[in-house]
Amino acid sequence: MRRPTALLALALVAPLAACASAESGPPTIAWYVNPDSGGSARIAEQCTEESDGAYVLTTTLQPRDAPGQREQLVRRLAAGDTSIDLMSIDPPFIPEFANAGFLAPVPDEVAEVVTQDVAEGAVEGASFGGELVTVPFWANTQLLWYRKSVAEAAGLDMSQPVTWEQIIQAAADQGVTVAVQGTRAESLTVWVNALVTSAGGEILQNPDEEDPQAVVPDLDTDAGRTAAQIIADLSAAGVGGPQLSNADEDINASMFEGDSAGFMVNWPFVWQRAKSAVEAGTLDQAVLDDYGWAMYPQSVAGEPARPPYGGVNLGVSAFSEHPDLAFQAAQCIVDPQKQAEFYLSDGNPPGSLVAFDEPEVQEAFPMADLIKESLQNAAPRPQTPFYNEVSTSLQRTWHPPRSVSPDSSPSRAEDLIVDVLQGRALL
Repeated sequence: MRRPTALLALALVAPLAACASAESGPPTIAWYVNPDSGGSARIAEQCTEESDGAYVLTTTLQPRDAPGQREQLVRRLAAGDTSIDLMSIDPPFIPEFANAGFLAPVPDEVAEVVTQDVAEGAVEGASFGGELVTVPFWANTQLLWYRKSVAEAAGLDMSQPVTWEQIIQAAADQGVTVAVQGTRAESLTVWVNALVTSAGGEILQNPDEEDPQAVVPDLDTDAGRTAAQIIADLSAAGVGGPQLSNADEDINASMFEGDSAGFMVNWPFVWQRAKSAVEAGTLDQAVLDDYGWAMYPQSVAGEPARPPYGGVNLGVSAFSEHPDLAFQAAQCIVDPQKQAEFYLSDGNPPGSLVAFDEPEVQEAFPMADLIKESLQNAAPRPQTPFYNEVSTSLQRTWHPPRSVSPDSSPSRAEDLIVDVLQGRALL
């Protein structure tokens, strides 16, 4: 006769065995992705198959906007959530994640592979403190878009670098617009940073500083005043359009499709948007044929422009239970061929330089070589753990564009950044 404890033990064995059987199989690697047109899910399926049973890569959608993505990830990582293995991160938030200890260190052998033939701007944007802390994935940059007919009428040679002063004057002379992102949002910081870095400056002297009390802004300089003067000149010339203070990337793309279009700084999505509008019958082919593209305008004549850098990099969570497999999956995701396919399906330019050379990419994106060149010259936004405070302070003091002055805006921004970081002001 069995004792009751033996019977109880036998009763527990069966469900435990069934549970173990249910959990058998390759580990699941959870990748938190930005919303796209399905490209990330397709890559996850491909990498799962190519892993030969080492892992199953799944995708989970993050919120649509970058601040929402940051908030979701920060809350979960701060709680030590182990359910996140791999995550797509907007470049400006990478220093914050690295400084907080949220990112698993990138192994040297992985870093060597994922930075080979990758745009300099993308590698710089994936780093913090001189060390690669994330894996470069897709990259992005802004171009100067122009109407060929307007540039010709203005006598501009767009095969050569042009300055902001030139395009503002040309737009005023021709009675057309210069579409820029003047709304009080992250896109304004993108614009100001590009103007400042193109003038040879930086928003912060020491962005790597981990002590907020020691962060030193660097806007009240010749470069900062040059940037402010460009915005003041554009506003005074009246070429920014009636929605300048509220204009974002989508509003600018719509402006550029209209009759008053002259010039625009914007991301490459505008090309696909216009092509889709032609196919839908809402935009004339003649308008698309009038689209031209060039390197971002120079802030100072003769000084190379530093175009905006954007995109997405891959971070492995410090709390992942499978960091080695997560890095293995990341290397699969950023394979140049997959980046080229992702560009074709979702319109996100690759960080890999060789991916631009694919014949299909060259055919679909006639400005591919220019994007490739621009990414080599692109400057990331300040790579600081306190980016949110810095960016918001800048937006407060450089908006609306008509209020920007070289005599006051740079110093006001410096004062607010310091006050916020030292706890004397709230945003």
